[in-house]
Amino acid sequence: MNIQKVFEKIESLRPEMINTLGDLVACQSFRTPAAEGAPFGVGARACLDRFLEICRGLGFKTENVDGYAGRVYSTDGESALGILAHLDTVPAGEGWTREPYKISVEDGKIYGRGTMDDKGPAVSVLYAMYALKELGISLPGGVELIVGTDEECGSSDMEYYRSKKSLPPQLFTPDACYPLINIEKGRIAAKFSADCLSETLIGLHGGKTLNAVPALATAAVKLDKSDLITAAKKAGCTANITFEDEGGAVKITASGVSAHASTPEAGDNALTALIKLLSLCDLGEPANGLIRGLNKIFPYGETDGQSAGVSAKDGVSGALTLVLSVLDLEGGRLTGGIDIRFPVCESVGSVGKKLSAALESIGFVPEINGTEPHCVPSDSPFVKKLLDAYEAVTGLRGEPLAIGGGTYVHGIPGGVAFGCEVEGEDNRIHGADEFISADALVTNAKIFARAIVNVCG
Repeated sequence: MNIQKVFEKIESLRPEMINTLGDLVACQSFRTPAAEGAPFGVGARACLDRFLEICRGLGFKTENVDGYAGRVYSTDGESALGILAHLDTVPAGEGWTREPYKISVEDGKIYGRGTMDDKGPAVSVLYAMYALKELGISLPGGVELIVGTDEECGSSDMEYYRSKKSLPPQLFTPDACYPLINIEKGRIAAKFSADCLSETLIGLHGGKTLNAVPALATAAVKLDKSDLITAAKKAGCTANITFEDEGGAVKITASGVSAHASTPEAGDNALTALIKLLSLCDLGEPANGLIRGLNKIFPYGETDGQSAGVSAKDGVSGALTLVLSVLDLEGGRLTGGIDIRFPVCESVGSVGKKLSAALESIGFVPEINGTEPHCVPSDSPFVKKLLDAYEAVTGLRGEPLAIGGGTYVHGIPGGVAFGCEVEGEDNRIHGADEFISADALVTNAKIFARAIVNVCG
């Protein structure tokens, strides 16, 4: 087989690939209320239908699995390789300088919601498969493309799909970054609560989502403002702290820097800064005990969980990270949330037990939920074949990565993430003016074609 002919074929398909991506971007496929035959909304279903229609036009066989996901293939029987992409997106949001649902091609970049996450990569996979089929390249192992419609909101599409269909023994998703991700840390999403009736601490709110370092936290207290200013100076936090008289109380506002919970060191936690300040004040009981307890086990500036007794580290996946990300005082009840990403040397049971003990020791009732780490050996033949494809096309060295976040294949045995983001390029995923370069659209198809041949040829 002459792989160069495959690459030339893919290059010739560039205009068709851009047109197909435009068709998909025009489908507003963010999640909306379910409708008949459309479990994630009519937009997601319309995008799935359009994609499968395009695939049939290219000569592929397709299956629509009850509107949850689709399967694209050319040969019957079991496939050796599955490639898992998704057609759903986040909503457009604010700040666009271009039409989010109509592609704009400018200076070699293709703008539009989903161009990089994950419609563009899905198009690259499709045309890699198409080029191989059109050139009559023999693939004894067989390959199939699986497209989901709920990756952005929890991947329940894949849970349903797996209840109906079996997955190939080797699977990758082009919904992450190069070179390849073979290890994803485990995650604990913990909640905790305690009664906290207080005449002094009358309000406390910090963070909105569990998986992010909170950039804003506020409290309302009936204390002297000068004492609060003194406490803030003593706390010595880099987060900005301001005070404002409000309705017979003082409103304290802490402003920090948000970051993803898997990389908390990149942020500045406004919530733990506020807790540190409050721990230096007399709030009365039980508020004193609860706030000072939180400051003790989740101290400002700490991200490894050491003070909560859960720190862990290994040479494969790195160190555990912990973020106290949500805290609210409503109706005399103080509730909060914690995000932990833990290495493969630990388990949900082990970390959860230690975290529960720490929370109970300061008066909270914990609720622990989590997922175990995901790991595919870096020396597996599958990983080596994918990295070989990446190196052959790009000329760059490929090394597998471990991350704190989770990808579309987390929990799927043998699954890895392979492409499509590259280091140093901000494709504005989930943001305004999301884009993929036209060259990357084609290069990704070449990498995937080579990978398919390596695994299935």
